[in-house]
Amino acid sequence: MASSCFEDMDDVIRPATTLDVQNFIYQAMNIWYLYKPDVPDLANDRFASQADLNNFLNSFSSPEDLFYDGLLAAYDRFSFMTADYRVLLDALSGTTKSHGMEYGLVYYPGSETNLFGYVQYVIPGSDAAGKGVTRGMIFNTVNGAQLTVNNYQTLSQHESYEIGFAIYDGTTVTPSGQSVILNKILFTENPIHRATTLNMQGNKIGYLMYNGFTQNFVDQLNAAFGQFKGEGITDLVLDLRYNSGGSVRTCVDLAGMITGQFNGQVFYTEEWNPELQEYFEQTNPEELVGKFGNQSATGQNLNSLHLTRLFVLTTQRTASASELLINGLAPYIEVVQIGENTTGKFQASTTFYDSDPPNFRRQGANLGHFYAIQPLIYTTTNALGNSGAIDGLPPDFPTQENYADLGVLGDENETLLAVAIDIIVNGGTVTDALPERKEEVSNSKKHLPTYSRMYTEIHKKSL
Repeated sequence: MASSCFEDMDDVIRPATTLDVQNFIYQAMNIWYLYKPDVPDLANDRFASQADLNNFLNSFSSPEDLFYDGLLAAYDRFSFMTADYRVLLDALSGTTKSHGMEYGLVYYPGSETNLFGYVQYVIPGSDAAGKGVTRGMIFNTVNGAQLTVNNYQTLSQHESYEIGFAIYDGTTVTPSGQSVILNKILFTENPIHRATTLNMQGNKIGYLMYNGFTQNFVDQLNAAFGQFKGEGITDLVLDLRYNSGGSVRTCVDLAGMITGQFNGQVFYTEEWNPELQEYFEQTNPEELVGKFGNQSATGQNLNSLHLTRLFVLTTQRTASASELLINGLAPYIEVVQIGENTTGKFQASTTFYDSDPPNFRRQGANLGHFYAIQPLIYTTTNALGNSGAIDGLPPDFPTQENYADLGVLGDENETLLAVAIDIIVNGGTVTDALPERKEEVSNSKKHLPTYSRMYTEIHKKSL
């Protein structure tokens, strides 16, 4: 007699419908979104019944249309969603598909279409590093075609492509005839790109190029500060020129490594949407305050330098947790900013999954899809109640990188670092305002879900 097989209904994963996904997105935004008061369709009394809500949700063709066109405030530049939160989780830990060449794209002088790329830095151990690509190289073609505003997306969309190198003298881009094929692999970037001590006329100057507030590398960050502490540095230059943000907790840890004398004092305060603000103030107002600490998120004692002055190198790419660090330290120590205006992003976000409301955590998430949303949930102010301006934090010493001569990161003659050294050794003088120039059209990390994002875990903020 033939045996029969029956499905165990508990083991069958049924694909979620578009309406299922959209209901999750709406519920999470209705509770947690920072700018809820400015989105009429998120009002608690907007829909009389679930049927009315479903009719509204069904008017959008996809979860993406609902999120971006229906539920975001017009001025929100930073909330986002993903159709596959597994990719997002990798990115939050510093793991992405990369060839290791980090670059910026800018217009040719006098052109509105043609672009050239400049290599900002190369990740050690990557494909680009193995093929001899170095900081300062210029490239102007992809797969044999001139880079333009219409085809530059090839650099982020394709996992393998050929770039053609060029020479840039400040006015003209001239092909060099050399090229290289770059291949992307799943790669984890250590955000501590360089940590070294410079001895300049009796001054021991620590230099740290830090490219992302990645929580998985906080122990390595603490070790770098242990190195600085052991070498007895008197000043620190923190290079955040390509750092677009990351973990709030890692930012707090870094603030404690730089200082150490403010343990327990306010580093930042959170401001949520009015409903959540009232709830948190009534239940536990202490949870709205981030404080300097003396232990890292992993439980290590911080290697604190007890500095009273910090030099920070910034560009228009410096964002989010980088700006929180500058703003949060400003009431306590002298923060000397060198470079360009920062991005102007002081809000934090977190990941919500299709699981039980109101907290929407990953545990118990609907296995029928991988959608997740990352909306802004609170903004930050420092101990004086100041948040950053939307047009960024202005530098004390305006300075720009020279695309034609980027210099070596960590070298005393590199443009931005040289200004910091001059201030430390000679006192320095404020330079003139920077000449206007076009912003980067794009860069190697702009397509990543973590770009210009500041994220937090909200487990202590359960409702």
